[in-house]
Amino acid sequence: MPNHADSIPIRLNRRAWTLGAATLALGAAWPLQAATPKDTLVVAMAFDDVISLDPAEAFEISAGELMGNGYERLLRFDVNDPSRLLPDLAAKWSVAADGKTYSFELKPNLKFASGNPLTAEDVVFSLQRAVLLDKTPAFILTQFGLSKANVKDKVRQTGPLALTIETDKAYAPTLVYNCLTANVAGVVDRKLVLANEAAGDLGWAWLKTHFAGSGPLKIREWRANEIVALERNDNYHGTKPALARVIYRHVKESATQRLLIEKGDVDIARNLSPQDLAALATSKDVKTTATPKGTVYYFSLNQKNPILAKPEVREAFKWLVDYGAIGDTLIKNIGVVHQNFLPVGLLGASTENPYRLDVAKAKALLAKAGHPDGFKVTIDMRTIQPVQGITEAIQQTLKRAGIELEILPGDGKQTLTKYRARTHDIYIGQWGADYWDPHTNADTFARNPDNADDAKSKPLAWRNAWDIPELTKKSDAAALERDGTKRARMYQEIQAEFRRTGPFVMLYQQVEVAAYRANVDGLKIGPTSDSTYLFNVSKR
Repeated sequence: MPNHADSIPIRLNRRAWTLGAATLALGAAWPLQAATPKDTLVVAMAFDDVISLDPAEAFEISAGELMGNGYERLLRFDVNDPSRLLPDLAAKWSVAADGKTYSFELKPNLKFASGNPLTAEDVVFSLQRAVLLDKTPAFILTQFGLSKANVKDKVRQTGPLALTIETDKAYAPTLVYNCLTANVAGVVDRKLVLANEAAGDLGWAWLKTHFAGSGPLKIREWRANEIVALERNDNYHGTKPALARVIYRHVKESATQRLLIEKGDVDIARNLSPQDLAALATSKDVKTTATPKGTVYYFSLNQKNPILAKPEVREAFKWLVDYGAIGDTLIKNIGVVHQNFLPVGLLGASTENPYRLDVAKAKALLAKAGHPDGFKVTIDMRTIQPVQGITEAIQQTLKRAGIELEILPGDGKQTLTKYRARTHDIYIGQWGADYWDPHTNADTFARNPDNADDAKSKPLAWRNAWDIPELTKKSDAAALERDGTKRARMYQEIQAEFRRTGPFVMLYQQVEVAAYRANVDGLKIGPTSDSTYLFNVSKR
């Protein structure tokens, strides 16, 4: 869908844009000279999960990257050392002695891509707006006691470039600061957004397909499952991107991505299989870069299904995965087997992997549950590798215990929509850390404050109808613990209980690998979905 912000003057070099669009449009004939424009970075990536371009709503892996390149927030973390916070819009920040009042002072002379000045009023509006809209990622802010009723009192402007945020409890300060690095805390252009408000929606309908940020790159166009075009924001206060634009092309097949990067039709390929990465290893024109991600892959069992809700059945599934074979083939060089919800790198992450393929043990558990001959069940699967290959491998090992798994394929939006409505049997997917603190994953995997269908908070535990009041209390307590050593130990204990009793079968932690042409400089894959900064990339 077109995403032309009417209030943002776009003055592209018409010939350069026409060349880029003609070369990059899906379905167009390939040009005889297959070279990308010198001022344009072309990325082949599967981004069929993008649903919205509004930072108050966007909560998908691919959308996260767009938000990270287009929207600023008060703070960011250092991609080279995620435990270290860096200023983004904020020049100074502090927490009061009460542990609940956080103060921020902005850098002077900031501007949005529209040319409008960026002040504390915009930051306050953006944080309040995210809480008032109450879309999926709002819980990152509302977990601190912010609500529709009180957010205008708790998030306040105290000067042209100053604001305060008041939390309901004295949380670990690193948790609060890290949450403010999340996309939901991205700052939007208040004047531009309200100029496009309809029926009091705070510009929500308009911003789903438009841009109102201040980051290094601005979103020029998004056509779902086709193309995303970003271009340099000349009003950005920091170092301007070296490239005029970045084009994402939606390419799901690894083999196609490999062919495109080999020919020079794209500069970067983002979803290559282990086999295609191995095939590129000898190329003098193509290099690779890799980063362990704060992303874990899993499949989960909906506890609304009475068979899947049986403890023995939950455990049996964990013994019916050939983790070793998957690790040696399907995720070789792109992931490591990991049976915990905290990815390695976060405080308190466990490296214990107690499960392996054991069909006999699984059969005994199924018999104990009253299903000695197995049963039939469905799994919703996004048609992208390695997810598809892993699902098919699991289908085969489940069959050895009598479980017939029917695969229901779909694109990212289809499978996520069904999952969020908790109408699935089994769902296979991934979860990326929203901010660099262990609570980001504990909050979704091991916390479910209300299991009702109309619950306000809908974490992954809720999506799978896993009612866990005691584990929720333990996760809440860990979020308040200020002693780092004690806090790490608490998360170790939570993960141990989760492994034993949870309806989640944790598969692996992602190592994201990107292939890039030899003339590309500065590419670094970030540890989270929103920290791969293509505005730092240049081409020779």
